[in-house]
Amino acid sequence: MFGHPIKHSASPVMQNAGIELLKLDWRYLACDVAPEQLKSAIDGAKAMKFVGLNLTVPHKLLAVPMVDAFDESAAIWGAVNTIRFEMRVGGDWKPLSQVGPDCEGEVRAHGFNTDADAIARALHEDLGLELEGSRVLLLGAGGAGRVAALKLATSNVGALWIVNRTQEKAEALAAEIRQRYPSVTVSEGYPTDDVDLILNSTSLGLREDDASPIDETKFPLKRSKRVYDMIYRPAMTPLLKRAHSAGCRTANGMGMLLYQGAKALEIWSGQTAPITAMKEALRKNLYGG
Repeated sequence: MFGHPIKHSASPVMQNAGIELLKLDWRYLACDVAPEQLKSAIDGAKAMKFVGLNLTVPHKLLAVPMVDAFDESAAIWGAVNTIRFEMRVGGDWKPLSQVGPDCEGEVRAHGFNTDADAIARALHEDLGLELEGSRVLLLGAGGAGRVAALKLATSNVGALWIVNRTQEKAEALAAEIRQRYPSVTVSEGYPTDDVDLILNSTSLGLREDDASPIDETKFPLKRSKRVYDMIYRPAMTPLLKRAHSAGCRTANGMGMLLYQGAKALEIWSGQTAPITAMKEALRKNLYGG
């Protein structure tokens, strides 16, 4: 896994639990890679015949021109969080997990995105939300926010509002959605009516002294049925604490982390990920007990 910073990541514990149960002779490591070194790091992993990589902040958009092929998921969302290395065997490309490290041949980096489907699954399983027809207020228009917004649009949400610290980013994302998904009602700024979900895709809440990602003078939390925070550590961010007090149904980003990681493991291994074991390893690492 490449990211910057990376020390906070819980992915190694989760993935290594899955790898052990699948009886794979692999090890999942987290490596701090600065943005300017990302291409060299991906090329190095390719040369050393890594099975694959995960990419986290700030690399998901930066990696797009650095991979050799795109899965439909990466092409749709315009971001890469999973790479599978593949070797040309005859006229076909085969995952290195199937070929083995001793074979020689041309190797390519195949990019995927497992974040978008993970968002939808987490919202359904953790909050009981069906996206189609829902009214959603999205906080943040950065990399994670953009993928979330596009997934919401393809899921035919009833209406989408985008709020971002930099207004220009919110406007650009809204314009992209209007162009690609003209049937979706999308607006910049806060809604005037109640919503089914507030989705925080910003990093505000990692620290207790962070500013709130939402201006509650413009949109009180009690006007939303549910609040989902992509942050998974701490378990209860200040936003989620206030939302719980306001009577909202709440969930943090552990489910999204779990499902995107499980799908990545399946992409690399070709096997079904042991989600229950991965979830328990993740829960213990994040929250103890």
